[in-house]
Amino acid sequence: MVDLQLKPARREKLSDILYGQILEQIVSGIFAPGDRLPSENDICKAFEVSRPVVREALQRLQVDGLVIARQGAGTFVSHKPPGGLLETTPPQQVASVLRVTEVRIAIETECAHLAATRRSAGQLAEIEARQEAFEAALNSGAAGLEEDFAFHLAIAEATGNEVFPAVLESLKGRIEDWMRSALSMTRVGSEERRRALFSEHRNIVDAIARQQPDQAALYMKFHLVEARRRLTDARRDR
Repeated sequence: MVDLQLKPARREKLSDILYGQILEQIVSGIFAPGDRLPSENDICKAFEVSRPVVREALQRLQVDGLVIARQGAGTFVSHKPPGGLLETTPPQQVASVLRVTEVRIAIETECAHLAATRRSAGQLAEIEARQEAFEAALNSGAAGLEEDFAFHLAIAEATGNEVFPAVLESLKGRIEDWMRSALSMTRVGSEERRRALFSEHRNIVDAIARQQPDQAALYMKFHLVEARRRLTDARRDR
């Protein structure tokens, strides 16, 4: 007898769906950088949603750096994301994927700080090995997804606090959704994009190796912020 397992369907928030629809129009060029978006009232009517839904979607677009609000003037498109963003992630799920960045910054910045303070020689060797495996995977044309997660997990394990890797493991599905989009775009992007990613990882490793916690935390935060920018700004791949 076949063992059937039902997985719960993903339920998107209305604001995420609206975020995705506006994002599609920015990516397609309907709204170009510098263009003013319709008013909240017009968006409410066009998409048949409430004002709180519109405000939440616009706020999220602003947090992700895609639009900018000017008091008394309206909301304007800041820049155009890479087209590849929507090739790997459904538009209505982009907001959810990018929200993971905020959580990762909060958790992994502290992981890097503690790892630099507490890591053993063996844990440092593991972090370095995971980074080398990640670079080898991307250079060979592989996805690099498992290697990227393993690198970040090794840093969490080097904190000496088992809760940190447990938290990352609990978020693994959502983190991998984020990594899948980022790494897919890196594989088809410029060599400069790949070099930037490798350099960010190496800076984190070097700071942990030198046992410089403040620098390790700073490099980790910089890496995650830059990774999000590369996902949402086509200019980052030039």
